[in-house]
Amino acid sequence: MSRHALKAFHLRAAIPVVLVLCACAWLWSVPAGAAPTPAPKPVPIAEEADEIVVAPVIVDGMTVLRVRGISSYPAEKRAEQIAARIRVLADDRSFSESALRIEEAGNATRILAGEQLVLTVTEADAQLERLDRQTLARATLTRIGEAVRDYRRDRGAERLTRSGLFALAATVALVALLWIGARAMRRLDAFLERRIKGRLAGLEAKSLRIVNAAQLWRMLHGLRSLLWTTAVLMAIVLYLNFLLQLFPWTRWFGLRLFALLLDPLRTIGQGLLSAIPNLVFLAILIVAFRYVLKALRLLFAALAEGSLAFHGFEREWAWPTYRLVRLLVLALAVVVAYPYIPGSQSEAFKGVSILLGVIFSLGSSSVIGNFIAGYTMTYRRAFHVGDRVRINEHLGDVAEMRLLVTHVRTPKNEEIVIPNSVILNSSVVNYSTLAREGRLILYTTVGIGYETPWRQVEAMLMQAAERTADLLKEPRPFVLQKALGDFAVTYEINVYCGDAQAMLQLYTQLHQNILDVFNEYGVQIMTPAYVGDPTQPKIVPKDQWYAAPTPTSR
Repeated sequence: MSRHALKAFHLRAAIPVVLVLCACAWLWSVPAGAAPTPAPKPVPIAEEADEIVVAPVIVDGMTVLRVRGISSYPAEKRAEQIAARIRVLADDRSFSESALRIEEAGNATRILAGEQLVLTVTEADAQLERLDRQTLARATLTRIGEAVRDYRRDRGAERLTRSGLFALAATVALVALLWIGARAMRRLDAFLERRIKGRLAGLEAKSLRIVNAAQLWRMLHGLRSLLWTTAVLMAIVLYLNFLLQLFPWTRWFGLRLFALLLDPLRTIGQGLLSAIPNLVFLAILIVAFRYVLKALRLLFAALAEGSLAFHGFEREWAWPTYRLVRLLVLALAVVVAYPYIPGSQSEAFKGVSILLGVIFSLGSSSVIGNFIAGYTMTYRRAFHVGDRVRINEHLGDVAEMRLLVTHVRTPKNEEIVIPNSVILNSSVVNYSTLAREGRLILYTTVGIGYETPWRQVEAMLMQAAERTADLLKEPRPFVLQKALGDFAVTYEINVYCGDAQAMLQLYTQLHQNILDVFNEYGVQIMTPAYVGDPTQPKIVPKDQWYAAPTPTSR
């Protein structure tokens, strides 16, 4: 037999097995003369203006009859007691169905098993069934007799043996069906791998990689897996439904199996149907607010580009302000939509909302603080992206400004992430603000002994500043005498810079030129400390300025 013929044989063999299994489950689940009940719960019946509650009397999962109750004797409790009495009678092999009898007791009719009371039929019970009391009592007696007979028959050796054989046959059929299905799936996988996967790769090449062959293959394989899993689950459910109804001890659960699986789906479907008007309102609301946000985005984009301007409104404020306005619009949308959200009025929804609110408020205090600090810094205009700043001990260029943190890149090419709340509570030095206007001052100090004239020192410092090529010539540098120390005078040279990013290189060049000038004129720098006059001045002779390995061209 060829491979394709064998595959067709397996598939044809699986179909009768499924049909036989479904037919057996359906035939066995509907015994003659008995109607399954969905649940042993009280059922309200509207009669005129009053609500009458009835409950089913269930024996081995089958409803024998329905009874009503009163406030002091609920229907559910009465039904449970009647069912318990019927089971006791059925378990007593010495009891005969012929011992059931009817006895009138005033305004009620009693059904007795010998001298033992089974139940009492009242006028209210008869009115509920729209029968006279005696007719209802006779019908109830017959139904109790049938229930006792069925109870004993289902527990007889013959019925249990037959049920066991049916269970064994169903188990063998399920295993065979799953085995055949698994083999068919393996052959189907091989067929798809051989015939389809290669064509998908060719389709991807022809579409210039617009179509992703790997994704299509995963989708196809996932669809195959979904269908196979669904078929397996359906077969197992049918098997369990059939198996559980074979035996009286599990029959009630077997009768309820489909309801247990379908009730949630039915509830979801009914909920979706009832929520359609609210969902339509929410859809319209989403579309409306979406266009509002688009209009706002166009407005603030024009402000950011400069094509639209408001007096006193900076261009750099456009996108942060848009985010704030968008947040307010979304909050308004949530407030409007909340009453129309399915389940929003339920206690569970409100409880979960409160719980999430508490968790958010407890765990996001620092996040909110950084968020507010980010917007505060934006409108405060403390610095911009690209500015050279010092925040606490960190010096660097602002690489990125976010709502929660600011990224600073140091001259050592290190990226430092600083929370905005820390920046808001710290002193920020912005070197770039005045550097763009040519008014950033770089300064450094030297300590020179009292034996050196201060005019000479100031002239040498000015000469060192003039030799530093990248410093601004205007405004001119100036020298301050900062302190008259115990052993030296502290001089400070101040120069102007137009590029904050080059300040470290300028400091280096300035220091180099100061050392060269003071060495040229034989003046010793006394800082950082003075102990005593050395035998020889601590200067570098000019013939050693380019000692090896210093390049002579420097």
